Amino acid sequence: MATMTAASTPPWATDKPTALLVLADGTVIEGRGLGATGSAVAEVCFNTALTGYQEILTDPSYAGQIVTFTFPHIGNIGTNDEDIEDLNPVARAGAVGAVFKADVTNPSSYRAAAGLDQWLKKRGIVALSGIDTRALTALIREKGMPNAVIAHAPDGIFDIDDLKRRAAAWSGLIGLDLAKDVTSGQSSVWRETPWVWDEGFGAQIDPSMHVVAIDYGVKRNILRLLAGLGAKVTVVPANTGAEEILAMRPDGIFLSNGPGDPEATGDYAVPVIQDLLKTDIPVFGICLGHQMLALALGGKTAKMHQGHHGANHPVKDHTTGKVEIVSMNHGFAVDADSLPTGVEETHVSLFDGSNCGITLTGRPVFSVQHHPEASPGPQDSHYLFRRFVNLIREKRGEPALAERA
Repeated sequence: MATMTAASTPPWATDKPTALLVLADGTVIEGRGLGATGSAVAEVCFNTALTGYQEILTDPSYAGQIVTFTFPHIGNIGTNDEDIEDLNPVARAGAVGAVFKADVTNPSSYRAAAGLDQWLKKRGIVALSGIDTRALTALIREKGMPNAVIAHAPDGIFDIDDLKRRAAAWSGLIGLDLAKDVTSGQSSVWRETPWVWDEGFGAQIDPSMHVVAIDYGVKRNILRLLAGLGAKVTVVPANTGAEEILAMRPDGIFLSNGPGDPEATGDYAVPVIQDLLKTDIPVFGICLGHQMLALALGGKTAKMHQGHHGANHPVKDHTTGKVEIVSMNHGFAVDADSLPTGVEETHVSLFDGSNCGITLTGRPVFSVQHHPEASPGPQDSHYLFRRFVNLIREKRGEPALAERA
């Protein structure tokens, strides 16, 4: 019979955890660390998308959040410099943490420029792998999105009591204005057009209209789709006043996505939106922009139990009667029952019936909760950008584009 020497590893031995996810209720989840070392306190959500992890982690709407990926294999295709969504990568706006089930493998893609671990380190994202993400997802579905601390220490030494205290002490996203942290520092003009297979991104050279985009945490692909439809897009910081925006003589105004509590950002953004609505300039909002438009029109918003995060959400467009599969990323929602007379609900989630779109009756003003630019996700809702452009064209007496090309 074989004997075990002192140097042998017992078969029941486990690796020492080098990363922890410590929830506000004191739950400690052990894993293997990757990405940046150190720790971050944030809200934990789960995302059900099968692809697009780089776009997800660089979406500024995820500021203040740790993303748990329900798809088990993340990182297999590596990373590159094209699949990012924040305007200023140096500022590293986006998720502060990530949770994976399987260990990250070496990249296998002709587009890969670096492995995910290396890229996470560069972005300052703390990550862990090797945990039961199904169990964590079930916990979030049952108890809601918890506050937590994610920590990575290669030597496996943690002050767990301190991590528990930090997780329990964090106040969470309610009442938190994060748009001010991720918005542009100054105005700029966006000219890049959508990516084409084997060609890359294009450059706009002859715009036919001018759109001012208020940046509460805007994603690049939103700006690309507007530019691809002929718009010169001027991106302005979140706190830009209505008088300054109107002085730019825009043909349309875009209210962008972004992170945090819409009521907190609305303290300074809603009065600006209300002033802009006094004009007849077409307005289009997405995500946080949708929520703040609703607030400006007299509606209310509320924190969701588990939020909507993924690329497989069914939404019905009441204006066409069609159902679309869309990308979503939000933890707050517009209360449809709070919408005043004259504000119509145009889109609704078929998962839970929550509001996903509004329009102002008789006015060129509308918004949606989901992400029609996808990136990542399905392109079912790209037509909404054409709908916005058509409002501009109609005001100028120009023929409408087909909503679905």
